[in-house]
Amino acid sequence: MPHRLEDVIALFDGLFYPSYQTRLVRGGDEPLYLPADADCDHHRVIFARGFFASVLHEVSHWCIAGARRRKLEDYGYWYLPDGRDAAQQQAFEAVEVAPQALELLFSRACGLPFNVSVDNLGEVTVDREGFRARVEARAARVDAEGLPRRARAFRDALAAFYLEGQPLTLAIASGRRRLGAALEPAPA
Repeated sequence: MPHRLEDVIALFDGLFYPSYQTRLVRGGDEPLYLPADADCDHHRVIFARGFFASVLHEVSHWCIAGARRRKLEDYGYWYLPDGRDAAQQQAFEAVEVAPQALELLFSRACGLPFNVSVDNLGEVTVDREGFRARVEARAARVDAEGLPRRARAFRDALAAFYLEGQPLTLAIASGRRRLGAALEPAPA
C-alpha cells in the first residue's frame, strides 16, 4: 500500500482531533508543535517537508508529551541544531531514545523500514549503532510493557490501515476503541 501523507493525516486527525483538539499539519523545513492560541483554536503537530518519517517522529513526541507539555510550544524542550559537541550529543540522544523507540514501532505498523536519527552532521564522532541498539531495546521494552494510550491507539490505527488493509474509517475506529473511556481530559 502506498504511504500517502493524506492518509496518515486523516488517521491522526480522526483519532485525536475530537478528544485532543490536535491536528497533524504539513510544514516547511523544521518540525514544530504549536499549542492552540488566539489565532488558532486547535493544537498543531507540524511535520517537516512532507516526509512520512517526519510524521511518525513528530507524532511520537506528541504521544509522549503529557498534558502540561502539550500547552507549551515544542513541548518546552530545547533543541540544538547540527554541530553539537559530544556532551550536547549525549544529551540529545538521551532525550531522543523514547520518541525514536515509538517511531520504530509506528514504522513497523506501517510496514516501513526505520532509520535511527542521530541528527548531527558536526565534527563529533557519533555512535550510530550504539544509539540504534538503545532505541531498539527501548522499543522492545515499551512494546512488552505496553505503549502509552495515545501511542497504542495510533499504532493500532496504522496497523489496521497499512498492514490489514482496512479503510480509513475502520482503522480510525480501531484506534478510537483503544483510546476508550479512559481518555485524558482535553486541554483547555
